[in-house]
Amino acid sequence: QVQLVESGGGLVQTGGSLRLSCAASGISVSANDMGWYRQAPGKQREMVAHTVTLGSPVYVGSVKGRFTISRDNAKNTVYLQMNSLKPEDTAVYYCNTILPRYDYWGQGTQVTVSS
Repeated sequence: QVQLVESGGGLVQTGGSLRLSCAASGISVSANDMGWYRQAPGKQREMVAHTVTLGSPVYVGSVKGRFTISRDNAKNTVYLQMNSLKPEDTAVYYCNTILPRYDYWGQGTQVTVSS
């Protein structure tokens, strides 16, 4: 049984930073391309970054240069370091595999950026 547990969200001012964590069980983050997704109120869920097992991570244009995805294979955890946060980054953030499975979605972690 796969379980992905997100944490690290919170309220931060514009320009601030947060580090999100996704603790995985039942799946190896080193053997799977993992993605961070977000869903803002009234908008569709979008992928913002994903790991590439044998290559460099990929980012959506709006977060490139500000967000960094990484993984700790020993802890089986994926991270999202978010810097220079903007109000438009406000959303619930989730992790999942690059081809997301509906049964892998966790509760997400809320990120709120105040202006």
